[in-house]
Amino acid sequence: MRLVFMGSPDFSVPVLEALVDAGHDIAAVYCQPPRPAGRGKKDRPGPVHARAAELGLLVRHPVSLKGADEQAAFAALNADVAVVVAYGLILPQAVLDAPKHGCLNIHASLLPRWRGAAPIHRAIMAGDAETGVCIMQMEAGLDTGPVLLREATPIGAEETTAQLHDRLSAMGARLIVQALDRLPDLTPVPQPEDGVTYAHKINKAEAQVDWTRPAVEVDRLIRGLSPFPGAKCDMGGEQVKLLASRVVDGLGAPGQVLDGLTIACGEGAVEILRAQRPGKRAMDSADFLRGFDLPERVG
Repeated sequence: MRLVFMGSPDFSVPVLEALVDAGHDIAAVYCQPPRPAGRGKKDRPGPVHARAAELGLLVRHPVSLKGADEQAAFAALNADVAVVVAYGLILPQAVLDAPKHGCLNIHASLLPRWRGAAPIHRAIMAGDAETGVCIMQMEAGLDTGPVLLREATPIGAEETTAQLHDRLSAMGARLIVQALDRLPDLTPVPQPEDGVTYAHKINKAEAQVDWTRPAVEVDRLIRGLSPFPGAKCDMGGEQVKLLASRVVDGLGAPGQVLDGLTIACGEGAVEILRAQRPGKRAMDSADFLRGFDLPERVG
């Protein structure tokens, strides 16, 4: 099948690789333009751009698809389907309509729950028992299109966004290959109107831990914001990132350090399993505590 692939970050790379491995003809890869990165702030291609170049694929990175010339160039590819996963640009109706079978989106949630920008983070932060991947026929609305395939997976009790991200990326890669193989036989199922929630973009202001909250909520925040932007707390005057945790038994004043890196919350306690001091590498709790004078209380 002749495809256009549209994606930008790490999450999209396994999908591109799966489509190539399945023998599809990738007419072009669309991704976000290179952006300044590193110490020299030189323009650097994103993950999809870099991998597509390694695979010898045609790469395009327009800053917008709203112009008539860009839309004509897209239509001229004569694609059967466009596969879209975390691309980062809005697709105008002319682009959605150009491929013979339209545009299919790989979305990392069980739609209509968690439409929007940060479904993986929000599912963990909300304490969802499960999440999954939907293959959706795209339309003008934000993640509102009918679903062709879906698969659910439990969220682990100690799973972070980084870990779940990788699992869902692999799941999406597998499901889109299945969807393309079965495309003529799949029936698009409209999303129900009940149960719609929006996964708003993560705001760094959300990252500060409030130790007066119950331990289950603090734990979800830590795991949901790991690795980026990372939940933060004050430890002895330093803003430390908390990157992995679990709920444990414990009793004390909110923010009180009970034992090792176990910290009391409004209800119960959390054990910090991985943390990162400013300017240092992320460390497991045992390494973190070596050479660090942990205060009796964190903020």
